[in-house]
Amino acid sequence: MKSPISRAALGIAALVAIAILANWLISLTPLGNRGADFTENKIHTLSDGTKSILGELDTPVVIRYYASRNSDYMPEQVTLHIRRVDDLLKEYSNLSNGKLRIENLDPEPDTDAEDSANLDGISGQQINGDNLFLGLAVSALDKKVVLPFLDPNEETMLEYQISKAIAEVTTPVKPVIGVMSALDLAGSPAMMPGQPPQQSWVIYQQLQQSFDLKDLGMTPEKIDPDEIKVLLLFHPAGISKETEYLVDQYLLNGGTVVACLDAYSVAAQMVGGGNPMTGQQGAPATSTLPTLLQAWGMKFESNEVLADPVNATMLGGNRNGIAVLSIPQRDMPQKDNIITNALGSVTLYLPGAFKKEGNPGVSINTLMRSSNRAGFVDSLKASRLDPSLDTSVRPEGIAFDLLTHLSGKFKTAFPEGDPRAKEEAEASDEATTAGNEDSDKETSADKKTSDASLKEAVKDGNVFLVADVDAFYDRFAYTVQNFGGVQMATPANGNATLLLNLLDQATGSKYLIGSRSRAATRRPFTVVQEMEAEFNKQVGSKIQEFQVKMDEAQAKLQELQAQKAQGTELYLSPEQEAEIKKFREQQVEYSRLIREQQKDLRRQKDKLAGNITLLNVAAMPTLVVLFGLGLYLKRRSSTRAR
Repeated sequence: MKSPISRAALGIAALVAIAILANWLISLTPLGNRGADFTENKIHTLSDGTKSILGELDTPVVIRYYASRNSDYMPEQVTLHIRRVDDLLKEYSNLSNGKLRIENLDPEPDTDAEDSANLDGISGQQINGDNLFLGLAVSALDKKVVLPFLDPNEETMLEYQISKAIAEVTTPVKPVIGVMSALDLAGSPAMMPGQPPQQSWVIYQQLQQSFDLKDLGMTPEKIDPDEIKVLLLFHPAGISKETEYLVDQYLLNGGTVVACLDAYSVAAQMVGGGNPMTGQQGAPATSTLPTLLQAWGMKFESNEVLADPVNATMLGGNRNGIAVLSIPQRDMPQKDNIITNALGSVTLYLPGAFKKEGNPGVSINTLMRSSNRAGFVDSLKASRLDPSLDTSVRPEGIAFDLLTHLSGKFKTAFPEGDPRAKEEAEASDEATTAGNEDSDKETSADKKTSDASLKEAVKDGNVFLVADVDAFYDRFAYTVQNFGGVQMATPANGNATLLLNLLDQATGSKYLIGSRSRAATRRPFTVVQEMEAEFNKQVGSKIQEFQVKMDEAQAKLQELQAQKAQGTELYLSPEQEAEIKKFREQQVEYSRLIREQQKDLRRQKDKLAGNITLLNVAAMPTLVVLFGLGLYLKRRSSTRAR
């Protein structure tokens, strides 16, 4: 018979083995890879949009995940990022109901995995002299999207990039963008023999590479939401009510509208043969959506252009473009929005502005705005860069919207139905005075009752409003050069990227529209940063004062050296020697002061680090012990009660 100690040891060993095997078995199931996310911004939880995309997958998707895991030269930052990508992809797989498969590959030299990476277009990055891989190839059927390198500095964009790639490969054809414009974006043949043809806009050429562009003209017969993924209204000057009605019905059927309007389009004047400097009119300079904007709770200021002294652009010849606005990141309030969060700045040329009016019952989010010192000025004077505008701006004390996103279930802008049906009914009513009155009245009544127009949205819609068109014109958005007859265009600012980002998101899965970037897993030590900021505040002025004195003394010494070089005998007066001595004493004093401050800062940091370590090491075990003690006391009291 075994001793009690042996039985206890075997029991403990059995419990440990059972615990290990149970954890291993559970880890093989989807339930074992799930957990609770108690982080502040739910950084370990996929967004609702991503969950919806994965839940609707009807085509198997394969993600080939290339990561160099056995390199001795991998930077610590990249190593940590690999772990984050591992966890994120595991979560994708768990939520895909078996429709998404992850293939983990380590492209070591001279291996099949390296050959596969090269075939997928992932060539690796040279880090510390070694070719290291960290990329994805997402494929479904015959479509593939490659993310060649998952930059740790773009961690917040990772989920959006993967979800967008999955949505793209599961879409069988290029998204169709319906284009309505009063401008010849696609170019046109020469007007007369010997004249060169009008080239298509560079932004139009770029859009053609990613999307199927369908020119609808300004008077389409219909706009089919099942065919048109996004409707791009690009300077819809002179749009009719009948066309606005078609846009309205498209939106109520769940469509997405991107409307680029303008208060004074310089590009329209140039393309249309006008001259903005002389006031000669070419194509219509102003575009708006009078009926639709009112129904959407927005007003577009198009009679004058917006001037903003805070964001004015200094142009060539030292001319101040007070109505040429360079909008920085600080005026893009949605800091985690995919469309604007990576933009440096955007330059708008004589833009209009949007104001919120009324309550349309939909969500309105400002993506870009002016400063609160902006005001409206005369369009023609602004186009001529009239210097008198610098002192004549009258701020209204509010920031105006320059890029706005509206989303939700819209209500119709045409409660009375199709304007064309109304005109036909009125024409029919006029005919009743000359023919069979009763028969015509019945016909008119039948037409009125047969109007099947929507009065409210059947699906959520999206509208993006942009207050400028010139921002995307070749002359203002690109640096265009010709090399041997080949046109080369380089973005001159963030303008083209803005429109491409906007359409890229709008044409993706409907679940990605308006999506946000993830919160970073790296959390800054804000307390330590505040301590350092306070240190810089206290000591910085003294350091600056010391630097000034040191520069003055250095200048005097250089002056003395110059005199000596010219042959003058170098003698220092008692006053000069006293000054140098005083400077050296100040140098010692300020150096001592800075050292003391730095020591104090290190002591505070060490104290904070010690408290954090104590909390991490002791707090959780203490809670477990207290919980166990409480459970023991409760059971003991229950036993005594029996």
